[in-house]
Amino acid sequence: MSEVKRLGEKYLQHMINLRETIHMYPEDGFSEFTTSKIIIEELEKLGIKVQKNVAKTGVVGLIEGKYPGKTVLLRADMDTLKIQEQADVEYKSKIDGMMHACGHDGHVAGLLGAAMILNELKDNLHGNVKLVFQPAEERDGGALPMIEEGVLENPKVDAAFAALMGIFKRRRSTFKRRPYDGITRHI
Repeated sequence: MSEVKRLGEKYLQHMINLRETIHMYPEDGFSEFTTSKIIIEELEKLGIKVQKNVAKTGVVGLIEGKYPGKTVLLRADMDTLKIQEQADVEYKSKIDGMMHACGHDGHVAGLLGAAMILNELKDNLHGNVKLVFQPAEERDGGALPMIEEGVLENPKVDAAFAALMGIFKRRRSTFKRRPYDGITRHI
């Protein structure tokens, strides 16, 4: 079994728990205070350098590899939509009129899981991994304020990636390289 797969299995239940907790407490753009607090606590537990309050509620973590190299940015969005959740699940939104309908709870949990895995592998990394938790993706445009506050510098970002999750009806999986309307667009 590969080390990444082993670590993924090690952290899977914790990632599920984080996703469900974040799902229960959705927050509007630039108001993601509880979500930011959870992210900061998780990154600090791992000993990852943390920059707080970027563009008000954004969080940036930095994993420094053992060897010199380039810096890769991984991004997750944190905000929610103003929609009443109808699902009857134990982790249903506790905030009236707000829910994680676009999967941002999963984006945050997934990036935290990547942080857990990459942090354990940092002695094998060449370069750095910048973990960016972006506020206000849905309406207010949190990417530009983060860029204006220097998220792409110190260290300079060489490449950026973001993942989207959801349920799609397709016959086969595809990966498309395309411009993204967010931080990744500005690299």
